[in-house]
Amino acid sequence: MFEINPKQITFARVRRRLTKAQLAKELGITSRSLQNYETGATVPDPETLAKMAKLLNFPQQFFFLDEDMPEIREHAVSFRKLSKMTDAMKFCTFSAGAIALKVNEWIEERFNLPSAELPDLSDLEPEEAAATLRRIWGLGNAPIPNMIHLLESKGIRVFSLAEETREVDAFCTWYEGKPFIFLNTIKSAERGRFDAAHELGHLVRDVYTMQHGLTHGPEMERQADAFASAFLMPMASVTANQPPAYTIKYLMKLKHYWGVSLVAIAYRFNSLGLVSEWNYRNLCIEIAKHGYRTNEPEPMERETSQLLTKVLDILHSRKQGRREIAESLSISTDEINALTFQLTRLSVVSGNSITTPKLKKERPKLRLI
Repeated sequence: MFEINPKQITFARVRRRLTKAQLAKELGITSRSLQNYETGATVPDPETLAKMAKLLNFPQQFFFLDEDMPEIREHAVSFRKLSKMTDAMKFCTFSAGAIALKVNEWIEERFNLPSAELPDLSDLEPEEAAATLRRIWGLGNAPIPNMIHLLESKGIRVFSLAEETREVDAFCTWYEGKPFIFLNTIKSAERGRFDAAHELGHLVRDVYTMQHGLTHGPEMERQADAFASAFLMPMASVTANQPPAYTIKYLMKLKHYWGVSLVAIAYRFNSLGLVSEWNYRNLCIEIAKHGYRTNEPEPMERETSQLLTKVLDILHSRKQGRREIAESLSISTDEINALTFQLTRLSVVSGNSITTPKLKKERPKLRLI
């Protein structure tokens, strides 16, 4: 006889950002009853369990899983704008991340994914760290065509954030020696690229801080921003591409070249001392006047996961898909969609063909460009 795992009830409630009182009210029970369910003192009757599963959008079998969900500890996570997050939002985000860890585990059991190739650059200042990482990865000073593809090719697991966590820009963490980055897909594509580079900065410069629970402060975030700016717009490239006049018209060309926002370009030129404070202030005023701080002009196409696309393509060739992943993990397909950039059955990236292995027991190795 399978027994209900009370920790799964707590996990599902937190995932939906509900307090005990809120969930109890929806279920038509007392808060004390729900408290007893979550401590294991009592168990819900079949009717209450069915209602709970429907309200929380988790299959009933999820509550009977013996193995607890992975735990993402707060000290091991780097959040952007942490001070603006409520505890409910924070722990909802942790639970979404925990589901992603299970999805990644499911994928790794069936596919050979790239191993992490991240050096420890914690002893370097942001500018030097960005230049060093570019050199190690053989990127030179060229623009980065796709940040997510680059991160995945270096063994970083990249997932999207769910709708419930829309206030979260991005976050990263290490789990069992693997680096993870989570990106908000509601933001602009340009903002998403910068967020990805920002989190990369944390992964290569703040490993000790994240692993030992040290304080994450504003200075740490400022340095991650500086790393992202230098990584996406190398100093040599910025110097070589100074516009004849610092106007929106000229910056638009550079925006498409580097794949960053107008605000980020203006700030980068200013931080390197290549534009006067007077010109910089006027440029910022003009950008704000046109509404380009919140609505990026001539927006880029949003980047998405190459790795997850290839995984889903191969599964599709086997007449499988998200449903099989969800059923295997006892979660809803909505969770899979939220974490995988809402990917539909897409054509393979960049025209590279995928050869489905003849022996299904073998784990195919995914080649990422």
